[in-house]
Amino acid sequence: MAEEVQKSSGFLNSVVSEIVQSPLNLSLIGLILFLIYRIVKSRQDEKSTEPEEKALPKMKKQDFSVEELKKFDGTQEDGRVLVAVNGKVYDVTKGKKFYGPDGPYAAFAGRDASRGLATFNVSASGEGYDDLSDLTTMEMDSVREWESQFNDKYEYVGRLLKPGEVPTNYSDEEDESNPTEKSKDD
Repeated sequence: MAEEVQKSSGFLNSVVSEIVQSPLNLSLIGLILFLIYRIVKSRQDEKSTEPEEKALPKMKKQDFSVEELKKFDGTQEDGRVLVAVNGKVYDVTKGKKFYGPDGPYAAFAGRDASRGLATFNVSASGEGYDDLSDLTTMEMDSVREWESQFNDKYEYVGRLLKPGEVPTNYSDEEDESNPTEKSKDD
């Protein structure tokens, strides 16, 4: 055991002495350290120069028609981004780097992303209501998995309405389900 320690320390000593004795090796080590410093510093600078997004107030629950949902594609003044998955609408504004106007999934912003997520096709978002009835079982399982992930990560804000469907009045439900809050305000 002691012999192995001696061999490894001898090896390290020979490597260090080889580096120190050669001006070329010293300059290469210096260059490597300088480049590492520049990389770390540039990453810190990028983080500090990113404009901070002001937090938007929590959106009241409401149901959306396909046309109403299109307004929330991240291009309006407040920059809010909504995405529908399997009939549920989520506020994905905190993921604006992905779903916002310049993000890789911008095609989903203000739309029903179910078909695109099921088929792994970012551009597969139709213009009208999509009932998803032609998707395979495996694709529907994928949609439900995505729905679960959106549910865990983003705020649920309402349903995507089918044509002719009447929106839910969420304010009545909130008043009935939280009578203590109403009495506190009185």
